[in-house]
Amino acid sequence: MLFAQAIDPVAISLGPVQVHWYGVIMGSAVLLGLWIAILEGKRHGLDSELFLDMMIWVIPAAILGARLYYVAFEWEYYMQNPGDIIAVWKGGLAIHGGLIGALVAGFFFVKKRGIAFLQLTDIVAPSIILGQAIGRWGNFINQEAHGGEVSRQFLENLHLPAWLIEQMEIGGVYYHPTFLYESLWNVVGLLLLLLLRRLNPRRGEIFFTYLVWYSLGRFFIEGLRTDSLAFDGPAWLASILNGLWSPMELLFEPGFMVDGNIRVAQLVSLSLVLAGIVLIVFRRMKGLAKEPYLEIKDGASI
Repeated sequence: MLFAQAIDPVAISLGPVQVHWYGVIMGSAVLLGLWIAILEGKRHGLDSELFLDMMIWVIPAAILGARLYYVAFEWEYYMQNPGDIIAVWKGGLAIHGGLIGALVAGFFFVKKRGIAFLQLTDIVAPSIILGQAIGRWGNFINQEAHGGEVSRQFLENLHLPAWLIEQMEIGGVYYHPTFLYESLWNVVGLLLLLLLRRLNPRRGEIFFTYLVWYSLGRFFIEGLRTDSLAFDGPAWLASILNGLWSPMELLFEPGFMVDGNIRVAQLVSLSLVLAGIVLIVFRRMKGLAKEPYLEIKDGASI
């Protein structure tokens, strides 16, 4: 059954052609992220054409990776509804899949252009997390990626505007605005990365910090969601993940999982947190992190 939405997911209708807000928001996130990357790239002596060319590689790969990742973990549904596999305007783009696709495409792109991979990932890290902050509002429009049931009073106590509260009502039930939690977490992460950039750390550390910050927030926010991609895994692994998330139970109840006992996003997020920390520490200890984020010329400023 379809319920009335406070916000129509279709932004513009031109006869049979419909432009969805989800696509508008995602497109806006990409363009803004590209603009920021171009501005920062100039400080590194990189031409704007480089980033425009990179987008031709990265954006299709990110969309494909995000969709394939989601479809793979929801294969039972898509096997019965193959026509929906390409219906990305309905949602179903997994961020981790998009990140994997983008990084793979970016790796081959920089090899072709002769640019240091970590230099480029450092430059685009703020763009990525900003894009994620904006992109979550596409989930808001589609009334997806939300958490478990809450009362209207709970949402009002968060001092949210009425239009946002109304959009979190689905079938007469109000839900955790987990999209908002993650969006705000990412905005704070953007400010953190911009501050770190001014400290001129070693090459790679801005990107690794992005992985740690984003994944840490995603791990805890994911536990509130009711639409998590999940699978049946070993009980000891589920126990570790649940134990790490358990401090959240002082304030919230975990979101219900339809299938499985392990949330994929939590497992991936925890792995990325550990990987980011290990890479920063290991590269420093082994003397591998030699180049600074930005080569500073005499009289120049960060």
